[in-house]
Amino acid sequence: MATKLLALACIRKESYGDLSPRPHYPSMPKYPKGVTAQETSLQGSEAKAMFSVMGMTCSACAGSVEKAVKRLPGIKEAVVDVLNNKAQVMFYPSFVNEESIREAIEDAGFQAALIQDETDDKSVLICRIRINGMTCTSCSSTLENALQAVPGVQKVQVALATEEAQIHHDPKIITCNQLMEKIEETGFGAVLVSTGEDMSKINLRIDGVRTVNSMRMLENSLQALPGVQAVQTSPELKKIAVSYKPDMTGPRNFIKVIDSTGNSRRFKATIYPEGEGAGRESHRKAEIQQYFRSFLWSLIFTIPVFLTSMVFMYIPGIKHGLDTKVVNMLTIGEVIRWVLSTPVQFIIGRRFYTGSYKALRHGSANMDVLIALGTNAAYFYSVYTVIRAASSPDFEGTDFFETSAMLISFILLGKYLEVLAKGKTSEAIAKLMNLAPETAILLSLDEEGNVISEEEIDSRLIQKNDIIKIIPGAKVASDGFVLWGQSHINESMITGEARPAAKRKGDAVIGGTVNENGVLHIKATKVGSESALAQIVRLVESAQMAKAPVQKFADRISKYFVPLVIMLSFSTWLAWFLAGKFHGYPESWIPSSMDSFELALQFGISVMVIACPCALGLATPTAVMVGTGVGASLGVLIKGGQALEGAHKVNCIVFDKTGTLTVGKPVVVNTRLLKNVVLHEFYELVAATEANSEHPLAKAVIEYAKKFREDEENPAWPEARDFVSITGHGVKAIVRNKEVIVGNKSLMLENNIVIPVDAQDMLTETELMAQTGILVSIDGEVTGVLAISDPVKPGAQEVISILKSMNVRSIMVTGDNWGTASSIASQIGIETVVAEAKPEQKAEKVKELQAEGYAVAMVGDGINDSPALVAADVGMAIGAGTDIAIEAADIVLMKSNLEDVITAIHLSRKTFSRIRLNYIWALGYNILGIPIAAGALFPSTGFRLPPWIAGAAMAASSVSVVCCSLLLKNYERPKKLENLEIGGIQIE
Repeated sequence: MATKLLALACIRKESYGDLSPRPHYPSMPKYPKGVTAQETSLQGSEAKAMFSVMGMTCSACAGSVEKAVKRLPGIKEAVVDVLNNKAQVMFYPSFVNEESIREAIEDAGFQAALIQDETDDKSVLICRIRINGMTCTSCSSTLENALQAVPGVQKVQVALATEEAQIHHDPKIITCNQLMEKIEETGFGAVLVSTGEDMSKINLRIDGVRTVNSMRMLENSLQALPGVQAVQTSPELKKIAVSYKPDMTGPRNFIKVIDSTGNSRRFKATIYPEGEGAGRESHRKAEIQQYFRSFLWSLIFTIPVFLTSMVFMYIPGIKHGLDTKVVNMLTIGEVIRWVLSTPVQFIIGRRFYTGSYKALRHGSANMDVLIALGTNAAYFYSVYTVIRAASSPDFEGTDFFETSAMLISFILLGKYLEVLAKGKTSEAIAKLMNLAPETAILLSLDEEGNVISEEEIDSRLIQKNDIIKIIPGAKVASDGFVLWGQSHINESMITGEARPAAKRKGDAVIGGTVNENGVLHIKATKVGSESALAQIVRLVESAQMAKAPVQKFADRISKYFVPLVIMLSFSTWLAWFLAGKFHGYPESWIPSSMDSFELALQFGISVMVIACPCALGLATPTAVMVGTGVGASLGVLIKGGQALEGAHKVNCIVFDKTGTLTVGKPVVVNTRLLKNVVLHEFYELVAATEANSEHPLAKAVIEYAKKFREDEENPAWPEARDFVSITGHGVKAIVRNKEVIVGNKSLMLENNIVIPVDAQDMLTETELMAQTGILVSIDGEVTGVLAISDPVKPGAQEVISILKSMNVRSIMVTGDNWGTASSIASQIGIETVVAEAKPEQKAEKVKELQAEGYAVAMVGDGINDSPALVAADVGMAIGAGTDIAIEAADIVLMKSNLEDVITAIHLSRKTFSRIRLNYIWALGYNILGIPIAAGALFPSTGFRLPPWIAGAAMAASSVSVVCCSLLLKNYERPKKLENLEIGGIQIE
C-alpha cells in the first residue's frame, strides 16, 4: 500500500493542494513590478501558509481579506474560507513573508494568526532508499554522482555496507518516487524505506516549571533522545512541542524523561489538553454563545420598545400615560423608546459599526454596511423627530426607534441560528475525530511473547510497535495488525462497509473501528498523524477548504451587490419622496401616523435591510461541507468542490481492469484430474513443489492447497529436493520420490512429456475464458490441469448496467492482452475495450474522449493509473483502504466495491442539485424581496414591508440556505444499490 501512495504522491508536481484556480485582480499582479516569472522561479519556489482569520461574517468579508492579501507583492494565490475562519495563501518568500501577510489581514480589520503545520514548513526532506544490486564502491560512487546531479537534491550518502542511500532533497522540486526512478535508470533496484515526512509532533504540558533555566534543562534532555528532531518551548503556556521520528521514539519516552529530570523530580508532564480540532470546536461554541448573549440582551431592551410603539398604543389607559407631554410635543413614550433603543443601537449593535468601518476603510462593502446604514437611518431620523418635538410646540412626527432596535434583534437572532447551523455542517469532521478511543490497554510481553502486565494509558501515548489489547466492544486504539486472537471488527465508520470484517493473525486493523467479539492483541504500526483516521480528517478538511468553480459566480455578484443595493435603496427613497412631494399618488396612501417623507424613508430602509449577500455566499460552501462529510461516512472521500462539480457532469467512465473490475489477485478456479489420484494428495505434491517459488501463480496454488489441510494457518508441506525454477515456464522438484513438474505447455515439451488431447482441450477452453492453464506432470505423465483466473469483482455486471441506466458510458482500458480483456468485458457488459495500453496511452485515451465532448471519470487502483487519473475530469482511486492520501485522485473510494463509483456520482449530483437549489433560493429571494420592500405591491394592494420584518426576512434567508444544505445529511444511496446483492467469489 505504501508503494501505491508513493507512486501517486509525485504526479501533481504543479498542483497546490486543493486550491481551485481563481482570477487575479488586475491591480494585483502575480509577480512584483519589474519581476518576470523566470526571475521568480530562480529566486526560489513558492511557499504555502495557513492563517486563522477571526471576525469574518459573510462572503464580502472573505473578499476583503482576499483583496488585502493579493495587494501584496509576490502573492501567487489566496483562498479564504469564511465558514472555517481560515485563509490559505501561496506566496513567493523572496518578496513577502508570513508576518507581512498577517499584518495585511489585520489592516483589513480582522484578527489573524499563522497556523503552524509541521508538514508544510519542511523545505528539505530526508529520503531513505534501500539499493539492490550494488557490488562494490564503484557502484555506490556511480549512484552517488548520478543522484547528486539531479536538480533539487542537496546531499547524497550511499552506504555500500548497509545498501542504503540517504538523500536530502527539496520535495517541491523532486519527489521520492522520482528519485527511485532515477536510481532504477542508473541500473539498480530501489525500495523505499522512509520519506522523511514520517515525523510526528506532540504538545506536552509541563507542571512544576518555575524558571526559564528549568525549561531549557528539559529542552536539552529531550533533544538528547534518539529520534527527536526538534523541541520548541513556550514557558508562558507551560508547553513543550516535540517533533520526532515515530520509528525511534514516542511520547511515553518524553514523559518519562521529563518526570525523571532534576533532583527533586518536581516536573510532571501530560499531553497538552487542547488540539487543533478542539480549538476549532471551542471557538465555534464561543461564537454561538456570543451571538446568543447579544440576542438576549437586545431582546431585553427591544421588547419594551416594541410594546410601547405597537401594542400599548391600543390600550386606552396606557396609551394616555405614554402620550403625556414632557416638553412641548415630546411624549413619555418617545423618551422611553429613545432610552431603550440607544444601547441596542450603539452597544449591542457595535459589531456592525466596526465591521462596516473595516470594510469601507479598504474600499469594499459588506453586509454590516447595509445593516449600519439601515438602522442608522431609522435611529437618527427618530432622534431628529424627538428633538423637533421637544423644541417645537406644534410639530407632529413619528419615531422609528422600534425599527432600528427590532432590526438589530432579528439580525442577531438570524446570525445565532446561522452559526448554529454552520456548526452542524462540519459535524462530519467532529465525528471522525471522536472515533479515536480515549484510552488503550498497553501490554508488556516477555521474550517468549507471554503477557507480563497490562496498563491502561491515554491512547495518544501509544507508540509505534506497542502491543495493544482490544477487548470486545472496545474501539481499536491505533492502526496495526493482529498478533493474537480472532474477532470481527465493524469498520463502517471508516470505510463505509456495513458488514463486520473477520480478523485473525496477520490481518490489518484500522484505528477508531469497533471490535465486536473476541479479544485481539494488535501491534501498532501507524500512530498519531500517520493513522488512517488522521489522514481522512486532513483530507476532508482540505476538501472543505477548496472552492467549487461555481462559487466564482457568487464571488462575482458579491463584489457589486452591496453598492448596488445602496443605490437601489436611495433610489427607492428618492422616487417615493418626490412622488409624495409632487402629489404623484393619492394622500390616502399615506398612513395616518406618517408623512410622505417618512413613508419614503420606510421603503428605502426596507430595501437596504432585506437584500442579503450572505445567502449567496453560503450557497456553495455549506452544501460542499455537508456533501463531503456524508461521502466520508460512506467511505467515499471527495476532495472538495471542484471534484464534486466535475463528478456531477460525468457521462463516460474509463475503468482499469486489474484490481478495479477484477479482484486483482489470481485464484484457482478449476481443477481437472486426468489420472486416478486423490485430490488432497495431488495438491500436497503440487504445493510442495511450488512452495519455493515467489511467482503470483504459485502463491495462488499454495493458497488453494491450504483448503485441503487442517493446519491451514502455517501448513508444513512435504520436502522438495532438487528444486529448479525455469523463468517464464514453471518449476520442478522431487517430492516423496516423485518427479513433479508444474508449468506451461512448453515446459512439458522440453521435458519430453506427452500432452493428452483432454489436457490440450482444457488449455484452449481456459484461454477462451480469460484464464491461465497450468499443467501438472507426476513421474513423466500429465496428471492434472489447473485453471487460474483473476475473477471479476462481484456485482461488476450490475454496476455497469446501472451506469447505463444513468446515461453513463463505460469503457475498459487495460495493459492486459486483448483475449483476456475482451472476455472480461463481455462478462460484465462493457462494449468498448482498449487493451495492451501503457500508462501514458491510458491518459491519451482519456484525452481523446474529452476531445469528443465527454466528461470523463477514470477509475483505477492507483498503482499505474496515475497519468490517466490526473488527465481525467475526475480521477477515482478505488480500494484505497487505509492508503487514503492518494494525490492523483479527486475522489478516493476506500473500499474495493464498484458500487461506490455509482455512490460518488449520485452523491455529487445530489449535492450539486442542492447547490443549484440554494442559488435559486438566494437569488430568487433577493429578486422578489427587493421589489416588494421597495413598495411594488403597495399601489395595488396597500401592502408594505416594515423594515424590521424585512430584516427578519433577510436573516431567515441565510438560515434557510444553511438548513437546505443540512438536508443533505439525510442522503441515501440509490435504491438500485441497496437491492444489489454483492456475493462472494465462488471457487470450484
